[in-house]
This record gives sequence, structure tokens and C-alpha cells, in this order.
Amino acid sequence: MSESKKVIVFGADGYIGWPMAMHLSRLGHQVVAVDNLARRSWDLEGGTYSLIPIASMETRVSRWKELTGREIVWRKLDLCDAGSLDALMSEFLPDAVIHLGEQRSAPFSMISRDHAVRTQVNNIVGNLNLLFAIHSIVPECHLIKLGSMGEYGAPNIDIEEGYITIEHNGRSDTLPFPKVPHSFYHLSKVADSQNIHFASRVWGTRATDLNQGVVYGVHTEDTALHPDLMTRFDFDSIWGTALNRFCVQAAVGQPLTVYGKGGQTRGYLDIRDTMACITLTLDNPPEIGECRVFNQFTEQFSINDLAALVASTRKRMGLQTEISHVANPRVEAEEHYYNAKHTALLDLGLQPHYLSDTLVSSVISTVERFKDRVDPILLQMPSVTWRSGGNEIWDKYANIDEFKSAGDDLLRLIDSSTR
Repeated sequence: MSESKKVIVFGADGYIGWPMAMHLSRLGHQVVAVDNLARRSWDLEGGTYSLIPIASMETRVSRWKELTGREIVWRKLDLCDAGSLDALMSEFLPDAVIHLGEQRSAPFSMISRDHAVRTQVNNIVGNLNLLFAIHSIVPECHLIKLGSMGEYGAPNIDIEEGYITIEHNGRSDTLPFPKVPHSFYHLSKVADSQNIHFASRVWGTRATDLNQGVVYGVHTEDTALHPDLMTRFDFDSIWGTALNRFCVQAAVGQPLTVYGKGGQTRGYLDIRDTMACITLTLDNPPEIGECRVFNQFTEQFSINDLAALVASTRKRMGLQTEISHVANPRVEAEEHYYNAKHTALLDLGLQPHYLSDTLVSSVISTVERFKDRVDPILLQMPSVTWRSGGNEIWDKYANIDEFKSAGDDLLRLIDSSTR
């Protein structure tokens, strides 16, 4: 590890943010954990929850200090509050900031106009405020921003790491890779990337944009220390990943619901590799005015691959699993070419974990431990469709008790929206 640094982790109450704050603290960095706690309020809004019970931030940081002797400073703050953000940055003068504090669900952003606006205001305005704060208060600070592989979409060419050299009419230039995102959430990430690139060109901002794939697992060296230090595990159709949903569906005896043909392919990585990638980025900063882009994942899987892996793993455990293809509520190619480069972090020293080796320990064992907490209604057909532009079913059944009787309506809406 390089020398100790002052690091602010924005989004520190999140799935990745809390393990990241502990990891950096364990490594000897001075860590400030910042979050506006919006994610918890969105759970209350939609009737969703973490399969693993999670403690409050006050309990988390207190337990961490009790067990390790290390202090994580906790502050509740909204990145959209520019004045409070500037005061925070002036108080701590960080060497680096890790920006994880964004609304990260594609389905949430597609529920309605209100949810799309909330997503883009929270993400784009918060990121802009942070760029201005860095520029005016700590201009040499390293911005480490969590982007998304979903920014690229699924082009019919290889996906490079952020930039592509184009020859056109006898001339050549290296430009940001063209992006065709699949949701209003991913569109907000594209805007973030453009704003960061602009700040690097014009202000000399030192930045690394991490286009991350889908993350799985909850166990790190630190989350395993005590139940109060565990991170969240989402499994519903709004916040949960396909892999999490499949493992929970299998555990409660439901078929694995593959959307459409199941050929949708994305990059994936273990949460421990996320910790390693961000740490490597922190320890190897870019130059002033350099905007690096790393594609942060270790393996590529289609949805069919994931379903088959879960089923085969359970079969080896003596358990049967059914796979069911259902109407796809999203607008996306269900069979496509996908080959994304991801060598930069490997070159920095990343040593990956692989899903086939860790599926039981990282996901299935967690689900088995907490499966009695599963409300099967959250595993029913998704309540959000891409084509509607305003999801009547979500609005009508936002109360989870009413939602339990909505199965037929959901099926009709999805069927009609995908014709």
C-alpha cells in the first residue's frame, strides 16, 4: 500500500460503499463516510428490503471502532447540497474521494417521470457539485468515480476501455467510446462521464472513471467480523441483480425467471474484487488533467449462463431447480455480440475471484441462511416496464399489501408492453 491518505467515501451506506469504507480504514487510510441515507427511504417507498438485516451507520462505525480500534468518521450529507458539500471538503481536504453516492437502479429510474427525474438530478447534479468542490477547494484531489458498464450498451464491436481511435475521411483521433445506454439511470452515468472528462480537459481534474460490471457477494474480510458490519443483499426486481434473484427464487422453490431469450450478456465481479480495484486505483493515481477509464469486471456471463450455473451448482448439492423464460419488461437486445476489454486493472495487479469457485460461499450460503426473511411477492413478475413511460402497476400497488393481489395485472401489462 502507498502512504496513508485522507479519503472521503460518498455513498458509504450502500452495498459497496460500507465495505469499501471499512477496507480503506483497515489499510490505514483516514476515512470519512458520507451518505444521505436515501437508499433506505427508497426501500420504505417501494416495500423492498435487504435480505440481510443491516445496522444503522451510527451502529456500524461504533462497532468497527470497538472491534478494530480504527475510526471511521460518519457524516450525513446530500451531494446535491452544494454548500454543505463545500464545507465538508474544506474541513477534511481529502487526497482522494470515492464517489459511490448515486441512485443505481435501472428499473427504479424507469418507474415514472418522477423517478427518472429524481435519478438524474441526484446523480448528475451531485456529481457536478463534487467536481466544482474539487476544483475550487482541493484541485489536486483524485476523483474515483463509479461508472457502469451499462453506459456502453451492447454495440456490435469490441468495447474498449473508455476511448477508441477512429479513422474517418483520412483523419484519425482518439475519442471517448460511443455509448448507447439502456435506461435513464445509465444515461445519468453517461452524463457524469462526460462532465468528468470535461473537468479533466478544462480544469485539470485528476480522475478515474470505473465502468463497473454487476457485483455479487456480500462477504469481505471486514463484513465477516460481526453482524453489525454486514452489507445489504437485494433480491427484488427493482434493486436486486439477476444472480441474487435466481439464488433466492431457487431457495424458496420458485423457478428462475429469465427475461426473454436470456442472451443478454454483461460483465461480473466479486465484491472483494471491487474492493481491490478501487484500492489499486487509489494507490496508482493518474496525472493532473488525466481522465482514465477502467472497465471494472472479471468475467462475462449471459443471463442464461447465470441460470444454468445456479441450477448446476444446486444439482451438485442434491437440489432441483426449474428455469422459466418470461416476457422481458425491458427494451434490450436479447441476443447480441459482447466483448469488452478489461486489462487495465489486471495490469495494475488485480487477482480475480471467479464465480464458479465462489458462488456457494458468496451468494447461495447467504441466501440459505436468511431465506426465512424472503417475501415471495418480491420475486413475482417485475412491476416496472420500459415501454409504458409511467408504470401504472407500480403506482397502483406501491403499497406492498395491495401488490400481493396484483399478479394477473402485472402479467397483462408486461405482455401488452412487449408486443
